[in-house]
Amino acid sequence: MNRSSQKEQTEKIQRILLAHGSGGKAMHQLIKTTIGPLAGVEVFNDSAVVDLTDFNGKQIAFTTDSYVVSPIFFPGGDIGSLAVNGTVNDLSMVGAKPLYLSLGLIIEEGFPMELLTRVLDSVKEASARAGVRVVTGDTKVVNKGSGDGIFINTAGIGVVDKNLNLSPMNVMPGDVIIVSGDIGNHGVAVMAERNGLSFEPPVMSDTRPLNGLVEIMLEHTRAIHVMRDPTRGGLATTLKEIALESGVCIEIEEEKLPISEQVKGACELLGLDPLYVANEGILVAFVQKDMSKSLLEVMRSHDAGRNANIIGDVKASPSGKVLLKTKLGGTRLVEMLPGEQLPRIC
Repeated sequence: MNRSSQKEQTEKIQRILLAHGSGGKAMHQLIKTTIGPLAGVEVFNDSAVVDLTDFNGKQIAFTTDSYVVSPIFFPGGDIGSLAVNGTVNDLSMVGAKPLYLSLGLIIEEGFPMELLTRVLDSVKEASARAGVRVVTGDTKVVNKGSGDGIFINTAGIGVVDKNLNLSPMNVMPGDVIIVSGDIGNHGVAVMAERNGLSFEPPVMSDTRPLNGLVEIMLEHTRAIHVMRDPTRGGLATTLKEIALESGVCIEIEEEKLPISEQVKGACELLGLDPLYVANEGILVAFVQKDMSKSLLEVMRSHDAGRNANIIGDVKASPSGKVLLKTKLGGTRLVEMLPGEQLPRIC
């Protein structure tokens, strides 16, 4: 079926009905003429059978995540691209090459077909950009009022070298900490859209795939001890988790944190700390000191790492602590986010 025919079929369905989740003709038509073609799913079996014979000597990486962001469209992205990028990035943080995704949709009765089409188009575009395939999925429709438009679950499979082990347990005193880009953009973009706020210039979500950046990082050096993408809870929570798991002390410098002026201004206005605001397109890497500067240059050569910066290093003690050296010369303790600063952010 060509693109114009798909659009014609989609236009006949104005809104999602309970029948679209019943398992009958309406559901069959929705999956065959809309969800499958728009999301890029070609085969409709109960499970996908994927060929990994070309990856002998590799381990399988597997992850899953659910996305409930509100609103579903925001500056720089939407729930579709977020679901793909988030799962791709989770695989990438263990050094895996992402290959295949599943796509689970939970759609509320009455959800406009036009919006579903936009979300699925976004899924397909994000998958193509990341170089992954959506190979299987599921669709459920819930009663009006039982959901919030649309929720998405994605699971991902990738392959990773058997001799590659990225873990907080590898972190050691002397390691250098690199952040791949500006922090806080995603959380501020979603919050602004949710509350009808506007900034000039607008703050755009940083949602993007990081597998390309990770690939060139690992090609350059294997002296990377651990990587994480600081999503919910922001950079502060991610660093605290690593400090606790590794038993070291992490010390970062406020003046070295990459934060755009728009995000700084928005956070000051709203009483938010950028350290705790969600990100969806950056990573933090703990790297052996003698490789840190050359790795930084490699990262800055990639679009996803253009604003990468060294933000601190690792000390032996006090164990499990994260310390922030302020611009005024003082030091403050950084803890995990005690509650939810910005709910429904991803």
